[in-house]
Amino acid sequence: MAASKHIDRMCEITDQAKRQLQRLGLDQWQKGYPSREVWLLDIQEGCTHLAVKDREILGMFAFQTAPDPSYEVIEGKWLTDGAYASMHRVCVADGCKGKGVAGRMFAYGFELAKKAGFPAVRIDTHPGNIPMQRALEKAGFFACGNLRLVGGCEDGDLRIGFEKIL
Repeated sequence: MAASKHIDRMCEITDQAKRQLQRLGLDQWQKGYPSREVWLLDIQEGCTHLAVKDREILGMFAFQTAPDPSYEVIEGKWLTDGAYASMHRVCVADGCKGKGVAGRMFAYGFELAKKAGFPAVRIDTHPGNIPMQRALEKAGFFACGNLRLVGGCEDGDLRIGFEKIL
């Protein structure tokens, strides 16, 4: 679990991810999200998990059990109807990409969801974020259709919704 003492490293990794998305020519995460304040709120709510090796933070994600308003309407069809957990703000530090960190974080998210009694996990990403789409498919997620984000600085932005049945 992340704590406030981890916030500087978390923001550093987030900034690296934002730069990577910018280099890919994507507007994802270019409007101020996720911010230090978002991560601090996640820490306060106890939903942020870290990937750590030799006391170094390699990545992180938010695990949420409340329904996501962005997932209520999808152009396509979710694999399941009803309860699900979701993973958001998945970031891997530069220098750690391609080494299985994201896959281990997804696997841990699946464990958390199973323990909490959820039958599925949902996540979304930008249509142009091919590296994340590959990671999601490798982890067993299925692309279910397009959706629009609800709320925040990315309100209305297009994303692809993915789901994995556990």
